Amino acid sequence: MGTHNSQEVRINEPSENVALSWYVIYTKPRHEKKVADMLLNIGVEAYCPTKLQTKQWSDRKKIVETPLFNSYLFVKLTEATRASVFAVQGVVRYIYWCGKPAIVRDQEIEEIKRWLNDFDHQDIEVNYFKADQKVRILSGSFINQEARIVKQQGNHLVLTLEGLGLVLRTKLSETLLEKAG
Repeated sequence: MGTHNSQEVRINEPSENVALSWYVIYTKPRHEKKVADMLLNIGVEAYCPTKLQTKQWSDRKKIVETPLFNSYLFVKLTEATRASVFAVQGVVRYIYWCGKPAIVRDQEIEEIKRWLNDFDHQDIEVNYFKADQKVRILSGSFINQEARIVKQQGNHLVLTLEGLGLVLRTKLSETLLEKAG
C-alpha cells in the first residue's frame, strides 16, 4: 500500500458564523498540483487528491504521484470569497450542478482521503461513464450481467439490462462496474 501525499493547504480560521464549503474547480490540464500550491500562497484551503502510479517509459519504470481526478481540485471557501481562486493562473472555472456551484460534503472529502490511505493505489481507478456505454455489473444481485447506461443522475446510474428487459437505478458507490467489450 502506497503512502498518500496529497496537496492540502489551510486557510486562516474565519469567524465561527461563516460557513465554509468544499467547491470543485476545473483547472487547465496537468495543472492540479501547481494550482493547489499557488492557492496556498494566497491563503486558500485546497485539496488535490493524488495517488501513486507506476509509469512506463521506453527505458525505465518510475512511481509518480498523479492527481486522482484529472483537472479537478477541491477548495474550501465561503460563498463570498469564491472569486478569489481566479487570481491563480491555471484555474478555469467552477463545476456547476443544477445551475449552482457544486458543493462537496465534508464526509465525501474524508471518504476520498480514507480510500487513499486504506487502499493500494494500484487498485484505485476513476471511471467516467457515458450514456449508451455498455458495462458489466461486478457486484450485487445482477453480478456478471451486461447493461447499457441510460443516464447518470448525481451519484446514481440508470442502467438497462437488455437481456432481462429491466431498467435499474443504482448508487455508484454500492455497485462495481467495468466497461464491457
